[in-house]
Amino acid sequence: MRFSVYQESHIGGRKNNQDRMGYSFTRDALLLLVADGMGGHIMGEMAAQIAMQTIASLFQENATPYVKKPERFLEDSFFAAHREIHRYRAINNLPETPRTTIVACLIQHNSAMWAHCGDSRLYWMRNGQILARTRDHSRIETLIAQGKVDPSERDTHPERNKLFNCLGAPNMPIVEISRRASLQAGDIMLLCSDGLWSVLPDHELAQRLHNNTIVRAVPELLTTATGIAGKTGDNVTALAMMWESSENLHGNSTITTHTLPIGSVTTTIQAPRHLDLENADTYNDSEIEKAIEEIRNAIDKSSRITSRN
Repeated sequence: MRFSVYQESHIGGRKNNQDRMGYSFTRDALLLLVADGMGGHIMGEMAAQIAMQTIASLFQENATPYVKKPERFLEDSFFAAHREIHRYRAINNLPETPRTTIVACLIQHNSAMWAHCGDSRLYWMRNGQILARTRDHSRIETLIAQGKVDPSERDTHPERNKLFNCLGAPNMPIVEISRRASLQAGDIMLLCSDGLWSVLPDHELAQRLHNNTIVRAVPELLTTATGIAGKTGDNVTALAMMWESSENLHGNSTITTHTLPIGSVTTTIQAPRHLDLENADTYNDSEIEKAIEEIRNAIDKSSRITSRN
């Protein structure tokens, strides 16, 4: 694999940064992650951190050197992160469970697959055009899909900040998984929190990443977004990856993985998982499987609304 990657996060107008980002890679697999702790609930940054560390840890266990069942891995790792967040609440006797949105992208064998819960987004871009992006698990997107609200009302509708899906909620999360996408040299994957996409329109994100390298475009995008949002702006986080080939290298920023030994993992997600979590009682597996099956078969995606802010 050959790729370049750049990540950055700004605190914006908030007192602390509840966004988390990171990536891990082996010789044959790359995992990109962005999580946005939900400010309307306590310790959102802890939920985001636990989610990042749990999913990254499972990637290290499963990418040997690539993930054999990527769809199953994405779904299982999200459920595991959800359970870890609930265990953290129980161990620390918190009055409620911290919550976070999450978006992940797994790249291997020249193809990408992604999953998300909530409104942290992924954009797949090529030549300045958006080939695909995740659809937010929000009340406003549900209303638009039902034809009850015009898409032009996305940024102003009173329901725009209400989410029905995240990690850490009382109900098990809905893990929406994409189809496999075949990558070409120059393709860009952008993962970001709503602090970016809610301020800058999609076409501007695509054009800026097309006109500049990701190392230059990402900082400029974040600076622009924080400037527009001002003193009341949200945390702003972006992680961008450009896929490359041997004929399309961009200097020292390119990462080449084919020389890495099998079994080695490089990661920017270094912090260990909370020590107390390792000794906590686990949930009953049959109860978890039952809950997952109920979600897959019968869940109404707009029935449970939780406020982001």
